[in-house]
Amino acid sequence: MSHSLPSREAVSKSLPRAPRPGRALGNNARVEAQPFLKWAGGKSQLLEQFEPFFPESIRGYCEPFLGGGAVFFHLKARFPKMRAQLRDNNAELVNCYQVVRDQVQDLMRRLDAHLAEFRESGESYYYQVRSLNKTDAVDRAARMIFLNKTCYNGLWRVNGSGQFNVPIGSYRPDRVSLYDRGNLLAASAALEDVDIAVQDFRKTLAGAHKDEFVYVDPPYFPLSRTANFTSYTREVFGQSEQEELARLVSDAAARGALLMISNSDTPTTRKLYGEFDLRTVQARRAVNCDGSKRGRISELVVLTYAI
Repeated sequence: MSHSLPSREAVSKSLPRAPRPGRALGNNARVEAQPFLKWAGGKSQLLEQFEPFFPESIRGYCEPFLGGGAVFFHLKARFPKMRAQLRDNNAELVNCYQVVRDQVQDLMRRLDAHLAEFRESGESYYYQVRSLNKTDAVDRAARMIFLNKTCYNGLWRVNGSGQFNVPIGSYRPDRVSLYDRGNLLAASAALEDVDIAVQDFRKTLAGAHKDEFVYVDPPYFPLSRTANFTSYTREVFGQSEQEELARLVSDAAARGALLMISNSDTPTTRKLYGEFDLRTVQARRAVNCDGSKRGRISELVVLTYAI
């Protein structure tokens, strides 16, 4: 089924170009928040290349695979009145964002305590925290950020039981930083009044409506049989999920939603989204045990609207 792509001009009014991440915004000197978590496949490095693809005005925003949130933070700084729904099926990740939004001062105090203990005990403290099963929301968020900033390569991976299982990274405890106070406060401000919840991508995309901008950044289709990492949660995201996602994107586009999708640039993904406008960007491959294989790679960007 093919769609006539709506133009940006047909659904939006022109606004000034966005500042580069980290720069002050306007007379209030408010700084654009940066992701507070390391995240495999995070999009901070691609924002400049993404800029020509974004709609020129966004009133409603939705993201079904939240991850590090780089695109959200960038667009929220550019469009402060943008209403946003942030979704992910990783309950620990969603809890972390909710705590940054609602209890950031308590969170920073817990992180300070983690850092003091880590500098005192190092590796043994890392594995002690990794083994904990916290129920308090702030404790869970502090645990996630601590592990994220001290584990190997900042990787968030769980086993079949949903337990985090990444080993400690090769960091000197006296040089570890768990958060930047100014940035975490900026992130909390950006998340104020944002609807954040655990939700499966199917339900999220089924609710996408006319003129809403939806950025879709799923676990990528593997470039090879040995490059199939999708273990952010215990659920598998394989070929059938990729095909279902493409169908849901097509359905949402037919309802008038404006969708931008990131994925690996493969013959399969090009076929799945062949009815839409296909663009490419150049990304740095960051997660690989072989440093020689961390070069630039082409990634696919799918647009269901005209630019």
